[in-house]
Amino acid sequence: MIDASQPLALPPDDAHNRALVAQVHPPDWQNPTPAPRYNLVVIGGGTAGLVAAMGAAGLGARVALVERHLLGGDCLNFGCVPSKALLASAHMAHAASARAPELGVHASQLRVDARAVLDRLRRLRAEIAPHDGAERLRAAGVDVFLGEGRFLTPDSVGVGHATLRFARALIATGGRPVLPPVPGLRECEPRTSDTIWELTEAPARLVVMGGGPIGCELAQAFQRLGSQVVLVEREARILGKDHPDAGLLVRAQLEADGVRVLTGHLAIEASRSADGTCLRLRDGDGRELEVTGDELLVAAGRRVALESLDLAAAGIATGERGLEVDARLRTSNRRVFVAGDAAGGFQFTHAADAHARLVLRNALFYGRGKVEDLVVPWATYTEPEVAHVGCTHEEAEREGLQRFRVDLEAVDRARLEGERGGFAEIYVDARGRIRGATVVSARAGDLIGEAALAITAGLRAGQLSQTIHPYPTQAEVWRKLGDAHERTRLRPWVARAFERWFALSR
Repeated sequence: MIDASQPLALPPDDAHNRALVAQVHPPDWQNPTPAPRYNLVVIGGGTAGLVAAMGAAGLGARVALVERHLLGGDCLNFGCVPSKALLASAHMAHAASARAPELGVHASQLRVDARAVLDRLRRLRAEIAPHDGAERLRAAGVDVFLGEGRFLTPDSVGVGHATLRFARALIATGGRPVLPPVPGLRECEPRTSDTIWELTEAPARLVVMGGGPIGCELAQAFQRLGSQVVLVEREARILGKDHPDAGLLVRAQLEADGVRVLTGHLAIEASRSADGTCLRLRDGDGRELEVTGDELLVAAGRRVALESLDLAAAGIATGERGLEVDARLRTSNRRVFVAGDAAGGFQFTHAADAHARLVLRNALFYGRGKVEDLVVPWATYTEPEVAHVGCTHEEAEREGLQRFRVDLEAVDRARLEGERGGFAEIYVDARGRIRGATVVSARAGDLIGEAALAITAGLRAGQLSQTIHPYPTQAEVWRKLGDAHERTRLRPWVARAFERWFALSR
């Protein structure tokens, strides 16, 4: 449990981390005197909380924000920012060592300085921190309270000795990594996505437990930075929520990089010795084996952080999956809304941002926006990247949607850059509307935005053909997919009519 009254220190205790803390949990911060009543009280200073607080204050509302740990939440401190800085270095190392020779470029005496890589990510995190910092919030008119927030009544929140009365409140407390109930695992003190950033060197041997996006991204990154990585996944394939072909392509690249990938293996015991952390595994046939690492990273899911809120005092109901939330992101207490990881569903920074904007409309202006109307893409930033939006491959098959696929090798820019194996797919209903899309490519996270816009706007697949893209770009894949759909509309009777027309017009 975090003691919010004590100064925070993030390991390693270097200048970068001290600069970060100075912004997102200033040691000399004095909580303000509470206003008599707030239009909005936000509990949690991650993406959802920050967007809601800044947005409401910008509209003229009186807003308080309560944060027990670090402003900026997971995205700034433990997620998007440090991980993508790490991935940038890892991708550069791979490009220089593996990709460059294919393109006729030979970089001699390549050396990866993992200490410098990890120092850089802490520096960049500290440089970005002011955007989420306490001073910026205060300057925008938000009353920032650093401490543990808890409900006192259905319309008030306590922070230390202060009471914050509200017309509306938002729970945006995010989530935290979970440790599976593996005997001995907790005693081994494994790393998680929160604590892996405490490393100052790449471990010689790293065992990663979990083949989802976080596990795959960090397994690939550390392998490319010099670690020998074993990736363990209990299910039959990695990236189980994505297109099956996407998982196969990412696995092939991980193994080409040197990662040992063990799917269908259940961890049954963990132990620590002078040789490192040993994970005992059992496969589907009952055979056992052991893998040992100098560090063990557990990336096996997250759970909502609701401890200490005293939800019962506010009359807020919970269920097996956490908070009971309606389509407008309201709890059973109609004054209190939820956004971000705490709302369940997508656990992405951009989803938290979208939730917060929806809450502002619904909570402050009696809007009727529904969370199921949001079109939320997602991306995994391995190489290749995997991105998706809308209905999945499996859902498209169940609904009988048309599927159109273009391999990236058919796109000139991808071929010129040496991409192999990537593809893009769209799923189209009987009216020609795009219902979902998947992209696997070096730029999938950027490319998926066009499909997200098309689904949001209710566009038909044929309209992709009408969009002109610069040549050569990978975005041309959308035009090719639109063309593929349009060719299916050329019925035999239409073709015969065209033949007669051209015969008469010779």
